[in-house]
Amino acid sequence: MENESFAREILQDYKKANKRQFIIILVILALWVGTLGYLIYTLNDIGVETTTTTETYEMTQDVDNVDTINGDIVNRGK
Repeated sequence: MENESFAREILQDYKKANKRQFIIILVILALWVGTLGYLIYTLNDIGVETTTTTETYEMTQDVDNVDTINGDIVNRGK
């Protein structure tokens, strides 16, 4: 059984703690970047109006000349 010195134990614990802290910092940084990206995406979407254009058509055909069958317009023709 090998005896390790107290200083070596403290050094190993210190390395483990630093590794954990580094991983935690990376996770927090990734979450922060994700939140910032989502905020930019959301703010970029504010104020954008989506409008649909509707076109109107004039009916120039004689009404007596048109029948509707099951919702379809059928021209009888003269």
